[in-house]
Amino acid sequence: MGNCRSSSHALLGKPQVVPDSEWGIQDFGKTHVPGFEWRIQDFSSLLKTGAKSTTSGAFHCSGYNWFLQVIPMHKEAGAGTPYVALRLVPSQLSLVPGHTVHAVFELSIYNHTKGMYCGCKATYNFDFKNTYSKERCLIPLQELLKSSAFLVDDSCVFAVEILKIDVSSPEKKAVVVQKKATIVQNLFVQSKGFIKGTYTWTMNNFLELDLKHFIQSPTFEVGGQKWYIGMYPRGDKYSTDCLSLYLYPDVSDELQLESKKVAVMTLSILDQKNGKHFTRTSGLWVCGQGWGWPNFLGLKKLKDPSGGYVVGSSCVVKADLTIVGSSNDG
Repeated sequence: MGNCRSSSHALLGKPQVVPDSEWGIQDFGKTHVPGFEWRIQDFSSLLKTGAKSTTSGAFHCSGYNWFLQVIPMHKEAGAGTPYVALRLVPSQLSLVPGHTVHAVFELSIYNHTKGMYCGCKATYNFDFKNTYSKERCLIPLQELLKSSAFLVDDSCVFAVEILKIDVSSPEKKAVVVQKKATIVQNLFVQSKGFIKGTYTWTMNNFLELDLKHFIQSPTFEVGGQKWYIGMYPRGDKYSTDCLSLYLYPDVSDELQLESKKVAVMTLSILDQKNGKHFTRTSGLWVCGQGWGWPNFLGLKKLKDPSGGYVVGSSCVVKADLTIVGSSNDG
């Protein structure tokens, strides 16, 4: 989708600390231009979904695909005040086993009154098993909701600028952060009229399928889009002794090309004996690619006869999908 900008412009303006130092964010100055800008057009509707997090579509920067994640009601340990927090997430497909990607980046929110971004600088060591940076709190949620500076017409703008990337590997290389135009995405969340769909995938030959590396369900349709469940019965390369489970949009479906769906989904492995199904639920995600869990369920627990997840040679997986909006490139 394009590369992000280099850090050179970020050094032109000296940041000034925001008057409310309790927030711990800085003004980046009017010369600051982020590499990726995410415009959430219906913030109150996003809150009403109850989603714990919302993840952007992928954007490309210097050889890696990245996502920006907003946690609208994040609470630090021991704190009672919910904050709007951000974190940076590389695509696992971009990472190489044995490599550690040390990234220096800036997370921010746009202040319309000042005409500049406000945020904080962060670092994180990403690797094959650690793909979520620490959450960085930007502003108390209640302050954002009553602010005319950060929230305008129920819309707010979040951003990230990747300043530096160093890769710890046998080659020990530094990656040049290329200077490109800002990548912009728009997120639209509906206030009502959500489209819901459920699909149940019954595998009566699971013990035979268990020998395969990857299996997928037949396609099914929700919201005019085709989808399928993907399973790695013995785990993919990102897992540790676990079954891996994902939901994918069918990339052969041309309906998704111009405007991507924004959805929340639940994947379940049904307990056929006791009715105690094993379930995981995502946050909101832009459905440009698959989403799920490499460590969905431990293999030992999956195959425990008392659990009811595999009965004879039968295993049943259920997907519940709710489409709450759409996303497009700005």
